[in-house]
Amino acid sequence: MAELFSSASERLVWSVAGLVQAVSDALAARFPVCVVRGELSAFTRAASGHCYFSLKDADGAAALLRCAMFRRAASLLDFAPADGQLVELRGRLGVYEPRGELQFVVEGMQRAGAGALFEQFLRLKAKLEAQGLFDAARKRAIAAHPRHLGVVTSLGAAALHDVLTTLARRSPHVEVIVYPSLVQGAEAPASLVRALETASARREVDTLLLCRGGGSLEDLWAFNDERVVRAVAACALPVVCGVGHETDVTLADLAADLRAPTPTAAAELAAPSTAACAEALAVLQRRAAQRMHALLDTQAQRLDGLSLRLARPLEGVRARAQQLALLAQRLRGAGRRVADRQAMQLDPLARRLLRAVAVDHEARARRLDAFGQRLDALDPQHVLARGYAWLTDADGRVLQSVQQLSAGQALQATLADGRAGLSVVHVEPAPRR
Repeated sequence: MAELFSSASERLVWSVAGLVQAVSDALAARFPVCVVRGELSAFTRAASGHCYFSLKDADGAAALLRCAMFRRAASLLDFAPADGQLVELRGRLGVYEPRGELQFVVEGMQRAGAGALFEQFLRLKAKLEAQGLFDAARKRAIAAHPRHLGVVTSLGAAALHDVLTTLARRSPHVEVIVYPSLVQGAEAPASLVRALETASARREVDTLLLCRGGGSLEDLWAFNDERVVRAVAACALPVVCGVGHETDVTLADLAADLRAPTPTAAAELAAPSTAACAEALAVLQRRAAQRMHALLDTQAQRLDGLSLRLARPLEGVRARAQQLALLAQRLRGAGRRVADRQAMQLDPLARRLLRAVAVDHEARARRLDAFGQRLDALDPQHVLARGYAWLTDADGRVLQSVQQLSAGQALQATLADGRAGLSVVHVEPAPRR
């Protein structure tokens, strides 16, 4: 060990500041100006106007470059940088001496695409939207006055503290059941799915809150996982999703029944303020009391009127008797007038009836004479009187054709004044025309 230090003492011994400065100078000489492409992460803009963020490869390679963009360069930007954007940075490499960290000082930035994570977000959003997971028609209304609320988040997360603090302040009567889950990292999606399924199976709460504090796009990526989104949509309980800040939108937000901008807002939306409800009840109570007093006053006035009328019942009876007498007189007069009108109407009707009966009798007599004449004309006796005879064979069948006759056949002829027996001597059919 002594030999090592003795040999080292013969060479240059750097101070920390000197070594860091030397490395910075070497980097500046080796990389005076360079352009690098990557995806923005953890982008923040300080009150001073300086911007600080990290740059990583869009393909997910395990490399990270810390960057600083000072106010002068940031003021020249023609777009608003955001996590997940793919950009090209022009600047120089250096070392941030207070921490001895490699840093890329950005002098210019331009967009190079939406970024791998953001592109993946858009593709998955389009797929799930086409399957109807974000449809407004499938979203359910949350309980207006819940007694039990469930919270799916990490036990150590600030979001849980915000939710519990808000509920204790606004709705201390609401019981809270926590379903612990990871909210960041590779194991977070499976953990979130298990917590959602557990809450859905137990059904011991009225509304379920899915919460997490703010972070970069990759920090919130578990809430963009397809498994988590489908678990939110399939949950048997209404889900309020409060992930990140107001500007953060995840696919779980879109699939939930109600989106809240923050975990605190999720708690406020899930449970109404006890003080506000008490104030609303007080207003309703005052309105009900006013309506009741007005109704009682109206009924009291009506009761006074009825009492006055009951105090003089004889006057009421006398008035009713006068009305009945008047109505009886009018009824008798109306009866006589109706009878007179009916009598006046009956005389013309009787005369018209007699005339109609006489006319009908004459018409029927004429028709009967006509039928008698027609019937008399058809009497066979009149036909025989004109010189015709009616021939029948021995069996009494009427003979109408010479085809029914044969020589020597016995016939009977009926004449106008009697009958005669005949015998056929000769049959001669008439020639055909």
